[in-house]
Amino acid sequence: MSVRALVVDPSAPAAVRLAEVPDPAPGPGQVLVDVSHASLNYGDLNDARSGRVPAGAVLGSDTAGVVVQAAADGTGPAVGTRVVALTSGAFAERVAIDVGALAEVPKGLDLAKAVALPVAGVAALRSLRAAGLAPDKRVLVTGASGGVGRFAVQLAARAGAHVIASVGSTARGEGLVDFGADEVLIGLEGLERAVDVVIDSVGGPQLVAAWSLLAPGGSVQSVGWTSGEPAVFPPYATVGPTKSLTSFVIEGDAGPDLAVLTELTAEGALTVEIGWQGSWDRFAEAAEALRGRRISGKAVLQVTQ
Repeated sequence: MSVRALVVDPSAPAAVRLAEVPDPAPGPGQVLVDVSHASLNYGDLNDARSGRVPAGAVLGSDTAGVVVQAAADGTGPAVGTRVVALTSGAFAERVAIDVGALAEVPKGLDLAKAVALPVAGVAALRSLRAAGLAPDKRVLVTGASGGVGRFAVQLAARAGAHVIASVGSTARGEGLVDFGADEVLIGLEGLERAVDVVIDSVGGPQLVAAWSLLAPGGSVQSVGWTSGEPAVFPPYATVGPTKSLTSFVIEGDAGPDLAVLTELTAEGALTVEIGWQGSWDRFAEAAEALRGRRISGKAVLQVTQ
């Protein structure tokens, strides 16, 4: 038996192609999920081209669908449960998923919206938590029009912080005030007061500039590097009052945080914006749009029609 999947192929457009792979065999603490939707992240494109995911391996981290086989050890959701998960090899028709990596999707929440939450939503939630988010903080979110950025703006605003959203153009800043941003800036133009927290997904010179704006005791969380440019710090830039630049990666079970995010979304307290949606056989089109920064919010792939 085999299933279709999006696998890494350096010779293919966007370094990914549809192929047949063996039907997954779940372990004792895993459920088997028939996938209906997947979500494409900027990091997936880098994984395919950088070799972090080897040729022939299934790409992806964000997946949603229905449990068709419960875990043999009795843990996790029952057959028929709608779930969303953060797991490796997510871009396949059927995926074996650790029960700790998934959350049940609340009734009334579309799977196409739920699948946008794993990487971007968990990164936003955890990076804000790690940075010490509090109601009295000034929070700068760079790349605020992207998936992580839009969730970070909403979550920081929900916590009562003063939120400054940095985007690349006026058009890409549309809707961010509605999401809770107190200020929307093109780059960092006009930002003079120090900030306490930076959630940075741009890297390069903008990361250096954001560091210079960080208040004593503040934290920069580096969650991405979409600019692809080097960050060159001037001499003595890192000498002075204590502040931190922390690399960020999602580690451990995402299930508990996914449960929080799906509940917030189902309640209407967190908005998922889908900027591109289409069949997964249009992967190259979605990848090109994402790399070209023509998508505000998330790109969602429909696995089943």
